Amino acid sequence: MSEGTVVAICTASRKGEPMVCVEEAMAVVGEGLSGDRYARGEGSWSRGQVGRRQVTLINALFVQGSGFEYAETRRNIATLGVELMDLIGQEFLVGDAVMRGVQYCDPCLRPSVLSNKEIAFRDAFHDRGGLVAEVLRSGLIRVASPVIPPKKHYG
Repeated sequence: MSEGTVVAICTASRKGEPMVCVEEAMAVVGEGLSGDRYARGEGSWSRGQVGRRQVTLINALFVQGSGFEYAETRRNIATLGVELMDLIGQEFLVGDAVMRGVQYCDPCLRPSVLSNKEIAFRDAFHDRGGLVAEVLRSGLIRVASPVIPPKKHYG
């Protein structure tokens, strides 16, 4: 597995609000990114439970040329250089935080609706929806932080 890089970090303070790209975010164990709707259990997929869905990642290559901006994908972290599907069931480092890949993140129609796009996000990102991850160790993540897969980070 190859090492990657964080190219964008996006959060939304409330369910349905536009996501904003930030230069850094604190990943909090059992919650997600500080200030994000999922860290408070307020996201569409959290069903009122803090920690049910914590952080979502997407491959930035799939975003480029898709008609969507990073924030419009409704994913928290865009990466380059690492195959996210290889991280399912694995612990990995993102900046100073340790995460575990939980499952594939199915693309849905919500990003299209919230960004008023005619193109269906579900179709544009078929088989490229990204990764849902949980935070195992809190830490700061910055744009340009490394994404280090398990073999490189755990020896």
